[in-house]
Amino acid sequence: MNVVVRKIGNSEGVILPKEVLDRHNLRAGDTLVLIEEGSDLKLRPASDTPEEFERKMKIARERMKKYEVAYRALAK
Repeated sequence: MNVVVRKIGNSEGVILPKEVLDRHNLRAGDTLVLIEEGSDLKLRPASDTPEEFERKMKIARERMKKYEVAYRALAK
């Protein structure tokens, strides 16, 4: 399915067809995650609230700090 990047006010965006929105139970105001994989772009419904995302990031930062030496060795 082809969609066109359009000018929307001062921004640009893609209009998703109603059939796609209905199939994925999406509506105006829902948040999607944009994933870049090489030259591909994927959209996925965001499952986390901003608070949940921040909680997960805090845990990730703590783990990265705790295992910094191991991560650096693995990165070589």
